[in-house]
Amino acid sequence: MCLETYINAVRPLDEFAMAKARERQAQLAKPPGSLGRLEDMSVQLAGITGQVHNRIEKKHLLVFAADNGVVAEGVSSAPQSVTLMQTINLTRHKTGASALCRHFGCDITVCDVGVNADIMEPAVLNRKIAYGTQNIVNGHAMTREQTVRAILTGIELAMHTQADVLGVGEMGIGNTTTSSAVLSVLLGASVEEVTGRGGGITDQSFMKKKQVIKDAIAINQPDKNDVIDVLAKVGGFDIAAMCGAFIGAAVTRRPVVIDGFICAVAALCAVKLCPNVRGFLIPSHASYEIGYRLVMDAMELQPLFLLGMRLGEGSGCPLAFEILDAACAIINDMATFDQAGIDDSYLDEIREGDKFTVEGTQ
Repeated sequence: MCLETYINAVRPLDEFAMAKARERQAQLAKPPGSLGRLEDMSVQLAGITGQVHNRIEKKHLLVFAADNGVVAEGVSSAPQSVTLMQTINLTRHKTGASALCRHFGCDITVCDVGVNADIMEPAVLNRKIAYGTQNIVNGHAMTREQTVRAILTGIELAMHTQADVLGVGEMGIGNTTTSSAVLSVLLGASVEEVTGRGGGITDQSFMKKKQVIKDAIAINQPDKNDVIDVLAKVGGFDIAAMCGAFIGAAVTRRPVVIDGFICAVAALCAVKLCPNVRGFLIPSHASYEIGYRLVMDAMELQPLFLLGMRLGEGSGCPLAFEILDAACAIINDMATFDQAGIDDSYLDEIREGDKFTVEGTQ
């Protein structure tokens, strides 16, 4: 199918199911709203699946790996060869994200969409579009056709992955540079507002990184109103494929977890292509990268964790899966007031309004 067909297949959240979930939460033996975002997530899950009672039993992380030609400009402290090695190590549960997946019993698929090497490891799914992108200070990162192909690759992989919840992550040296460039264009924000130090670079390299992004935007002149044009000119195969994975999860009506900054930029691309995708997104941790807050604000989302994390790879996803599981446990397994033998009439006055917020603390 073509990209437009997939986008048109994403329907809004099921409002009737969400209303039923809220009704169920109101019946549970607890003060109204006392389980906070766990309650919110159970309602969101109902809207996604159309069912009040959900189970998060099969969890799967999709990691998209690709290289970026812009590393030739010295924007990263790590050599490009790290992409290849960590792509392989992800399949062996030797990286941060994959170690967490093993610990929590999550499946993981590592997909090569543009690593600048032939990967002989059979556990890596080969969907290579090219051997890395072009250097964005010399011209477009990809062709438009390659960009659409990357998006479709992500859509189709997500759609055909059997799981109750999906997580999305990336591996690619230099991709904080490309994601900052994409974000700067899409939000009309200054390069300084969206660019951090990525995996860690010197002051001199940091200044160079910001100048490289400014030069790339000036040279390529991406159209902020055309997401595919922005991705093609200053993005990367990994960002485009992750964008597609978010759409694919929404098409099949499953929750999908956003990892850190780069992944969040990809999610924003998906939302701009298909606004209904937003309802299916669950942000994991607040990335340490400076531009992360702007991405969340643009999508009106809030991360679950504040842990100072900035690894990438999808490392926040296994943690978020457990919180989603907890949200299901609450709505499924808690007793109602009737089942607990409690007369809840004492809450009638409280239910009329907000009786929990202390003035001046918001």
